[in-house]
Amino acid sequence: MNRMLQYTKTKKIVRMSLFTAIALIIFVIEAQIPFVPIIPGIKLGLANIVTLILISCFTYKEAFTVLIIRIILGSIFSGQMVSFFYSLSGGIFCFIAMAISSKLLKRSNMWFTSIIGGLFHNIGQMTAALIILRSWNVVYYFPVLIVSGIVTGFVVGVTAEIICKRIKNIM
Repeated sequence: MNRMLQYTKTKKIVRMSLFTAIALIIFVIEAQIPFVPIIPGIKLGLANIVTLILISCFTYKEAFTVLIIRIILGSIFSGQMVSFFYSLSGGIFCFIAMAISSKLLKRSNMWFTSIIGGLFHNIGQMTAALIILRSWNVVYYFPVLIVSGIVTGFVVGVTAEIICKRIKNIM
């Protein structure tokens, strides 16, 4: 029995390490590519595909752990420590919203869960901006963030749903 428990723990550590590496690679590559040059700060958020897969196919604890590690290491590796608090607040808001949404939807409709996550990610970043910049002027940018959260959330959600179905077929 002890061997089986050790095997299960090792398998979980390897899975989390693999998903962390994938999310980190996506995050670092995406940080180097401007999504919409006209609108600063807008990204697809492709690393959230990994978070959504973990929420939907595995556990909330694994998803949160990988998310936090990805944000910390991603900020260090991409050289964007300035944006660390924006990423952290956006990531935590997004995770909480997606976890609640997926629980209510019984882990179906990943595209909708992802849109909710995209919107709350932007709410988290806006909250960080209000605290850091101490200016209400950033609120004027919020309508742009809402639209981008819906569009990018949909793209991320559909992609995660396709991948998650394939992961379930493999397992």
